[in-house]
Amino acid sequence: MSWTADPVRVRVPATSANLGPGFDALGLALTLYDEVEARILEAGLSIEISGEGADLAGAGEEHLVVRAMRVAFAVTGGQPPGLGLHCVNRIPHGRGLGSSAAAVVAGILAARALSEAGPDKLPDAALLALASDIEGHPDNVAACLGGGLTIAWMGPDGPRMVRLAPLPSVTPVVCIAPAPVHTHVARGLLPEVIPYRDAAANAGRSALLVAALTQPVAGPDVLLDATRDWLHQDYRASAMSQTDALVRSLRAAGLPAVVSGAGPSVLAFLGARGGSAYRHDLDSLGSIVGETGIAWHISSLDVERQGARVLRPESRPDC
Repeated sequence: MSWTADPVRVRVPATSANLGPGFDALGLALTLYDEVEARILEAGLSIEISGEGADLAGAGEEHLVVRAMRVAFAVTGGQPPGLGLHCVNRIPHGRGLGSSAAAVVAGILAARALSEAGPDKLPDAALLALASDIEGHPDNVAACLGGGLTIAWMGPDGPRMVRLAPLPSVTPVVCIAPAPVHTHVARGLLPEVIPYRDAAANAGRSALLVAALTQPVAGPDVLLDATRDWLHQDYRASAMSQTDALVRSLRAAGLPAVVSGAGPSVLAFLGARGGSAYRHDLDSLGSIVGETGIAWHISSLDVERQGARVLRPESRPDC
């Protein structure tokens, strides 16, 4: 087995899944990134972490990036003699911003780049299937890999995705919750059966949301209507009452707001009306968040349109 002599650096974006009605299907890549530098060592395993999850540096083989790399190495032909990682993490953990999907994608891309047989043994078409198998579902990993707005689904031969380009006028703003909620807790609150009318309503709003994010549509309220959900957010409210209250307050003020992924962070779409509307909406959002008395961290981002990538060797992290 042959390995590259130089380290590789991978940059992966945060993602927000569901986007309201698009449960387990829609994902959006955001301009907030983790970076992983990986190199082949003569022996052993070394992990250095700065930023989020620094306490996991001693996790060894249980670290999610390492686990993803091991799976990818097995596909490309074998395990290296030793492995060194330096992770620069900016995506908050357990907040509904795709931190686990980012770790999985980073590990797979790094392992493929370190193995000289990687591109042949693990082509682009196989990345989504491998990442989805490790992550457990394809919505976040699809957006992380592809960038932009993605629609993911399970076909007869495994996960598939399409990528769409959101309108440049739509600006995502994230209200990051001060404390995490584990995905398995939020998912465990979902019922086995939902009313037929709710499923039908969600299907219509999901279609409308794709149109509202990618096509010029008449009226500023379309995106507010398009982000209405009946399928999962209300059922999860008991695990994140502060999140539910903030989403309701923002929507009551006319701001399209949803639970980001499984929560507890909140995603709002601002600027769809263009001009000075974005600043007005951001001020309004900040005022509503301030009234909660909770230490939400407001982060105005953009849509990451390129997706995860291996950086050039001379690139360095910007922190």
